Amino acid sequence: QYTLQGDTAAELYAAAPKLVQALQKDPTFADVTSDQQEGGLESRLVIDRATAFRYGITPDKIDNTLYDAFGQRQVSTIYNPLNQYHVVMEIAPRYLENPETLKQLYVSTSGGKARGSATTNAVAGTVAAAPAGAVPSTTAAADASTNAAAVASDSARNAAANAIAASKGSASSSAPVSSAVETMVPLSAFTRVETGNAPVQVSHQGLFVATTISFNLAPGKSLSDATAAIDKAMAELRLPATIHGEYAGAAKNYVASASRQPLLILAAILAVYAILGILYESFVHPVTILSTLPSAGIGALLALLVTGTEFTIVALIAVFLLIGIVKKNAIMMIDFALDAERTRGAAPRDAIFEACLLRFRPIMMTTLAALLGAAPLIFGGGEGSELRRPLGIAIAGGLIVSQILTLYTTPVVYLCLDRLRHRANARRRGGGRSPGAG
Repeated sequence: QYTLQGDTAAELYAAAPKLVQALQKDPTFADVTSDQQEGGLESRLVIDRATAFRYGITPDKIDNTLYDAFGQRQVSTIYNPLNQYHVVMEIAPRYLENPETLKQLYVSTSGGKARGSATTNAVAGTVAAAPAGAVPSTTAAADASTNAAAVASDSARNAAANAIAASKGSASSSAPVSSAVETMVPLSAFTRVETGNAPVQVSHQGLFVATTISFNLAPGKSLSDATAAIDKAMAELRLPATIHGEYAGAAKNYVASASRQPLLILAAILAVYAILGILYESFVHPVTILSTLPSAGIGALLALLVTGTEFTIVALIAVFLLIGIVKKNAIMMIDFALDAERTRGAAPRDAIFEACLLRFRPIMMTTLAALLGAAPLIFGGGEGSELRRPLGIAIAGGLIVSQILTLYTTPVVYLCLDRLRHRANARRRGGGRSPGAG
């Protein structure tokens, strides 16, 4: 899997299809899919700003109206001795069934504040300040003139009216409640509804909008081929700097392990060198023994290449095993040669030559034993055989190539390093005598 991330959904949803198409054309991949699904429907409210300005309506008034209807605004809190309850305002469910119901919404030109000077102390006012030129309702005016004096002296009713008007339970200040008419403009007078497609879901990863591209490998292709192809496609597409990607799933594990492989191999070699240096009390002879490792690594890679096997984590384990197995050939020869030099005073050339002759049979026996031990891994079947086979192939290839080469390369490396060691010692002794002679 490969995950694309972006700062905005628009940029990401424009870039992801391009990468999917590029990977679908690449023969390295099969079944390339994306979790980006734009099968959802959305309605966009487009505002005619010029018309809205003529009505005196600003975008924040439109936003407040829509939030009152669909945003579940908390308008009050009810308290009792044991609990508290939030009062949430929402539109009636029947207005959520169709975008056409947006035409039935009205926006106040005054932002929800009544204009005019008519007031009343009634809970539900009956006096309305009609616009200029309009004919006021006779019934409403008559009711207002009849009841105005009566309700003005009703302190309890006046307190309730002011509490509702102020949306809080404070004491009444005998201030009248305004019941003047608000100027309401239908939403459809200055907006239009446009429909389109929208993502079914919006995924996030690491605080960024993300989409995941999944793929399978074509026959004969490896994860290393896939990662190289993805990196190449990303470079060729030249996506915006805000779009970046990272591997996920098995591809992420492979990239992480591949980046650590050189360090792990180097650490293993340094550990072996330190142990051999302590045992032989020398800085030179451990290098002779470690000189057998390149041939083992080449043999393992060649065996995997010839058999068409991927270099997986299991194959890497085989390389670590070879570090400990193949150096036993050089150890048997070097140990015998050093003993001949120290006990019998043999020349380095004669000592290593005799070691090759006398240690040939033990070297062959141990190598054949290791090869026979790897044979069940290579030819065995059953559950999990695909996981074990790269281990056996890499071990067998490394053993065969190192067996052939180390019998020739180890004596040469031994003699070359021995000569360098003697030259260095001679220079050191010569440098130590010159101050005394002076």
